[in-house]
Amino acid sequence: MTLTIYGIKTCDTCRKALKSLVEAEFHDVRTTPLSADERARFLAAFGDSLINRASTTWRNLSEAERADSADTLLAQYPTLMKRPVIQKGDALYLGWKADVQQALGVL
Repeated sequence: MTLTIYGIKTCDTCRKALKSLVEAEFHDVRTTPLSADERARFLAAFGDSLINRASTTWRNLSEAERADSADTLLAQYPTLMKRPVIQKGDALYLGWKADVQQALGVL
């Protein structure tokens, strides 16, 4: 079964996930932004919670930019995505908390 981690290589949380899921492929959204289909699939699964509103990128956006749709924001600013998004087969997981680790059989 294919296991893919979407994130940023400099993200500590992504590094922890990659270290635990050694068989996973890594997709760096900074160097290769998400496709329109990937953004649509992730937004369908997670909605607006996919946007990291605690990030530096978010804090640097103007009010007008923040009013854009989540899809538009992720297309323009890939680093706004909460990380990591993990795909195992058809299932998607957001983050690297205990519930995700347990679902992926790490804990």
